[in-house]
Amino acid sequence: MDDIRSLTKEELAGRMKELGEKSFRTKQIFCWLHQKKVCSFDDMTDLSKSLRSRLKEEFKLSPLKIKTFQESKKDGTRKYLFELEDGNLIEGVFMRYRDWNTVCISSQAGCDMGCSFCASTVEGCAGSLTAAEMLDEVYAMEKDTGERVSDVVVMGSGEPLLNYDALISFIKNLTDKDGKNLSARSVTVSTCGIVPGIKRLAEESIPVNLALSLHAPTNEKRRSIMPITKKYPLEEVIRACRYYFEKTGRRITFEYALISGVNDTGGDAGELKRLLTGFPCHINLIPVNPVRENGYRAPDRQKALAFKNTLENFGINVTIRRELGGDIDGACGQLRRKHL
Repeated sequence: MDDIRSLTKEELAGRMKELGEKSFRTKQIFCWLHQKKVCSFDDMTDLSKSLRSRLKEEFKLSPLKIKTFQESKKDGTRKYLFELEDGNLIEGVFMRYRDWNTVCISSQAGCDMGCSFCASTVEGCAGSLTAAEMLDEVYAMEKDTGERVSDVVVMGSGEPLLNYDALISFIKNLTDKDGKNLSARSVTVSTCGIVPGIKRLAEESIPVNLALSLHAPTNEKRRSIMPITKKYPLEEVIRACRYYFEKTGRRITFEYALISGVNDTGGDAGELKRLLTGFPCHINLIPVNPVRENGYRAPDRQKALAFKNTLENFGINVTIRRELGGDIDGACGQLRRKHL
């Protein structure tokens, strides 16, 4: 039985037609699900009792359970641990900025990508999320905080391009004018470099932002911390990113976790220049979060700034990501691992 929120509006229209319902019921039900965010068919009070009963027979509504959360005393960031219907645990993060709120959501329960600096991958991947589960991460955090979410990043646990169909349904429902009506330009999808998925996303005509988890400027270094590089070398990944830019006009963000003694030297900055020269892009430097299993640590502030300044002198657009949730288990996978 499908969770009805996983259906796009077009798919819902098809199911309503199969049930012999009039076409206006599609918009009516879709608004209940994605604007009013009801958690029970009984709450759809302008539907007949017979239709509500039929919906219960055909579909399910399975809201996520908030198992626990942590709130930063420094900046109000909230890290949520959600429990899925099958008992698996996933994470989401609610981040407050001056004029907007951003949530970071997971696309899988855990991750199989094996990036050595990330806690999400330590236990592997327990399964992919449905579109409904991804949506409910957003809805649950809005409901719990009482605040509107204006930006969504699919940058939590998991590789979203390996959960492609659910990802696209999630984006379509999130951006539908009869749903939350979020601009596609306010959605960012992060990938470690699944080349066929990047090309396929470029063809969707949905102008979401693409972020590539780069983290090293050469194949040799990247293979040592990101095993996916063995399957998709950097040259192929960068070509796919250039294709995405050409098809969508959306500037690519390259996420770069700064790891002391691994990828933070002047030579690394020079290799980044070689790799990205002539590419309209942005590099987001992220001082790596400590993870007990790997022993990595971030460079000190002075060295991080020196790395940033070197890239700027090369003409590359670069920032150091503002640290949020530093006093809680803010990094991907940390809170989940604590409860496994």
